[in-house]
Amino acid sequence: MQQRYLGRTGLKVSRLGLGTLTWGRDTDEHEARDQMVAFTEAGGTLVDTAAGYGEGASEELIGSLIGDVVQRDDLVLATKAGISRGRGSRETNASRGYLISTLDASLRRLGVDHVDLWQVHTWVEDTPLEETLTALDYAVATGRAAYVGVSNYAGWQSAQAATWQRAVPGRATLASNQVEYSLVNRRAETEVLPAAEAMGLGVLPWSPLGRGVLTGKYRHGTPADSRAASPHFANFVGSYLGERHSRIVEAVARAAEGLDWSPLEVALTWVRDRPGVVAPIVGARTAAQLRGSLTVEELELPDQIVAALDDVSGPGEG
Repeated sequence: MQQRYLGRTGLKVSRLGLGTLTWGRDTDEHEARDQMVAFTEAGGTLVDTAAGYGEGASEELIGSLIGDVVQRDDLVLATKAGISRGRGSRETNASRGYLISTLDASLRRLGVDHVDLWQVHTWVEDTPLEETLTALDYAVATGRAAYVGVSNYAGWQSAQAATWQRAVPGRATLASNQVEYSLVNRRAETEVLPAAEAMGLGVLPWSPLGRGVLTGKYRHGTPADSRAASPHFANFVGSYLGERHSRIVEAVARAAEGLDWSPLEVALTWVRDRPGVVAPIVGARTAAQLRGSLTVEELELPDQIVAALDDVSGPGEG
């Protein structure tokens, strides 16, 4: 698998990342093991998780595979801090103390002494940005993280954070911004991608398959084994099952038929090769699903197809 530099840093990552949102919850240890094997055998290196994924279950599962299924040095290990689910509701906290204590807990669960990329999971309005950023400085200065980034930051937020870090000598430079980006959600093109280009941040799209909708699996209903049928993700997927999204899915399906590809291959190749994108983060419930994503390594969309998909999807909505 090809490797790309993450922003204006020396860190190289595979141009597809392995997402582990469902690990330890809807994806059990056997499927996780098979996914890790398939991903690394295909040349994948970037494995993305977060302290809030299954309240640490994802990190624990990854930690159990390091040294057994895959060697630590063969991975670019990325995690995030700042979102948790306490008492059944989503909570955010980007204070310095909370972020650092969360990172230490992540390292224990992963069984490593540092991560390659540590990201603030979301912007938190009631915490001063400069306090949040000092946690990133501390993580790099103490060797807990090699590189740092942000996630789900708007264009102005990421630009402000990157500018602050550059303004003070010795502070940790931001490497990336991880945001949702796909054919059914192109809002990142309005401000996030231009800000990333200007500030030298690599973009890591999450949900590049439109929360699974762009695979075409929901064209004729909701499969019983799909995320939309899961109590954890029904609302998450349902927001992309509207009329506009259906038109985009049908366009992707027609392109796939003409190319003799799968709809997944069309949608994933489109986002992988967008300007500014470093590595889409691909999540799968099973190893078989993941292998369907890994086939895109040798694929490149014809310019005419790209133009047609750009036209039917259009930025701004999603």
